[in-house]
Amino acid sequence: MATKVVVGILLCLLAFKSLVSGVQAPERHRFREEAQQCRLERIQARLPSRWIESEGGITQVWNEANEEFQCAGVAAFRNIIRPNSLSLPKYHSAPMLVYIEQGEGFLGLDFPGCTETYEAQSGPFSRSSRRIRGDKEEDKHQKVRKVCRGDMIVIPAGTVQWCHNDGGQDLVVVAFMDLNNDDNQLDLRVRSSYLASGVPREARRRAKADDLVNIFSGFNPEFLAEAYNIPLDLVKKMQEERGDGLIVKCDEEMSFMTPEEEEEELSESPFSRREEDSNGLEETICTARVQHNMNTQKEADVYSREAGRVNILNQLKLPILRFMGMSAEKGHLFANAEYNLHWSMTDHRLAYVIDGEAEIEIADDYGNQVFKERVSRGNMFVIPQFYPSFARAGQQGFEWITFKTSNQPMKSPVVGYTSLFRALPLQLLEQAFQITTAEAQQLKQTRNQHTFLFPPSTSTREVLLEKE
Repeated sequence: MATKVVVGILLCLLAFKSLVSGVQAPERHRFREEAQQCRLERIQARLPSRWIESEGGITQVWNEANEEFQCAGVAAFRNIIRPNSLSLPKYHSAPMLVYIEQGEGFLGLDFPGCTETYEAQSGPFSRSSRRIRGDKEEDKHQKVRKVCRGDMIVIPAGTVQWCHNDGGQDLVVVAFMDLNNDDNQLDLRVRSSYLASGVPREARRRAKADDLVNIFSGFNPEFLAEAYNIPLDLVKKMQEERGDGLIVKCDEEMSFMTPEEEEEELSESPFSRREEDSNGLEETICTARVQHNMNTQKEADVYSREAGRVNILNQLKLPILRFMGMSAEKGHLFANAEYNLHWSMTDHRLAYVIDGEAEIEIADDYGNQVFKERVSRGNMFVIPQFYPSFARAGQQGFEWITFKTSNQPMKSPVVGYTSLFRALPLQLLEQAFQITTAEAQQLKQTRNQHTFLFPPSTSTREVLLEKE
């Protein structure tokens, strides 16, 4: 009798728990489900929808409210930073992957809770460096990274970032944001919080840039003066939203301490730091590697002498991506080469065209063609999860970067050596497609010498030879 009572109580508890879960779960996930309704009748190749002119460059923003961007939960922007100009310090609510499309410069990332690990000494024992001006005061700061074309940089959510162009040409930086990442608990909007300047209120209305604000402007000046223990005039300068915008022209040549210029012993090691200055994070995020160059041919993960190459960046190459849920791929197809028909099993993809042209076809998971366009430099388009896609390069080749919403992405190819057809029994193919044994064998063995990159077909080669 007692056993029956206990069992009855347990069943009641389980039923109550299921009822509560059934009521709460839909409400808890309602926003993400509504925001990610991927009912796309048509995907478009898009150019930036907003251009924000600044004294030192241009900020171009893709509209994250477009339905395919909402489906994937992603956003993107591009900064064009002119020589000796500075993209002002800011942070974002979502993690980012940043690709250096052109030029070179310095990138600063200030990780919360991490101490200054680079120190410029002044006095008789300091060593000379052409990166440190002698008339400057003693300075300490976190690591400043030299970046150049092909570099991919990982920026966690909330990390303060800035970028300076010290080269002779424009520095072009393309950024991808994963708005649907677990690190972002807000909505699927780009939220950029600037620690200096920002777009003035009137200019924000004209540029529809309500998200590009100076965070200090929302505080009482007297409160900030007391909190920082600084004069009120200095606080007003911190709060000022100047007309020079988000990228400013520097009054003088900027100088930063980097290991390339300064002796290694001047870079303070976490192990030599005084114990009272240590916060226990020095061997984790504070020293994590966040930079990887994707332009190196010798590190290509997929390579074909006739078709091109693909460089993959995932959590195995850059361990910090394990905690970010993101990855990337950079590809280069030769003229008229093809990228195998496939779909992604783990992630949405945001593709950006760096150079050249290609004809892209995408179908949805219902078999409807949702994209068939010739894309060119500067175009950006979304490929949702499980949507099959195919690419054929133009006469000048095709170079692109793909940002992905998974730290360990996986593809399923439909053609080639690892094709799903090769794994199916021959007789099954005969019955499924109502074809002969010879046709089924042809379907299994086609392109069996290739994986993802296909050289131009024989017919294409003949057309090219005729044109020559």
